[in-house]
Amino acid sequence: MIESAPMTRRDALKAGSLAVGTIAAAATSTSAADEGSWIDAHSHIWPGEVDKFPLVAGQTVKDLNPPSFTDDELMAIARPEGVERVVLIQHSVYHLFDNSYLVDAVRRHPKRFRIVGMVDDQAAGPGAAMKKLLPQGVTGFRITPFIRKEQPEKWLDGTGMHEMWKTGAETRQAMCCLVNPEQLPGIDAMCEKYPDTPVVIDHFARIGVDGQMRDEQIKLLTRLARHKRTSVKISAFYALGQKKPPHLELIPMIRKLYDTFGPQRLMWASDAPYQVQGNNNYKASISLVRDHLDFISADDRQWLLRKSAEKVFFAT
Repeated sequence: MIESAPMTRRDALKAGSLAVGTIAAAATSTSAADEGSWIDAHSHIWPGEVDKFPLVAGQTVKDLNPPSFTDDELMAIARPEGVERVVLIQHSVYHLFDNSYLVDAVRRHPKRFRIVGMVDDQAAGPGAAMKKLLPQGVTGFRITPFIRKEQPEKWLDGTGMHEMWKTGAETRQAMCCLVNPEQLPGIDAMCEKYPDTPVVIDHFARIGVDGQMRDEQIKLLTRLARHKRTSVKISAFYALGQKKPPHLELIPMIRKLYDTFGPQRLMWASDAPYQVQGNNNYKASISLVRDHLDFISADDRQWLLRKSAEKVFFAT
């Protein structure tokens, strides 16, 4: 097989039927309303209609919790808090590598959504699969050891994974890492090897899942700040610390990340629908960043709630 020339994000946005005037126009147009609206950098959605969008083998409609969380249901709770755009995250439990439902959401709302999809790094040609998905609005890819049934400790070692990181440097599609703190040194090494690849760490690297924000774990995360294309999502508050509003115990960790990464490489995200279950709610999630961080400026707030995610996921 003859290797094709590297495809940049701009090249891909010009290619294919979706890219003719829709995705490209959406990515480059900024209205006055956009300037004052927020971006949720991480939400899952799924439909209740499993016939049109089949679930992965082993899952049934009874496993969906909630039974549906469509893009319309998401926007119904996001818009009252000023959120007008969302980065949709592929849900591996329900759909694994089938990104069809998220791609359909972008097709219907090309200005509103971008996608962090998934491809199988252990299958042939993950780089080509990434490039094929780019003009469909997929500007990042979730990578995680949690889906590997065998040797999860070697999740970053395969040739396919290295191909993904190399491709991301060409296309500017971000490697979005769902990991625990112990996986951060491996990501650090990959950032060294692929310094031009955009990288986003999801959910503080899950620091605080057991209720404790340990300094040694935070140091592993802040060490990544020396890689200039690496960002962190301040998100999933329902799962961290005290796991209930108002989430103020997370502010010291956010401050440490702010002091190392700066506001231009931090982005707020809800992790809906999980943030909207039990005692937790969408308003409490955005309020922590919007209303309770007294050490940030008005311009910092724009970065945390809009511009950082816009730069990584919505820019051409």
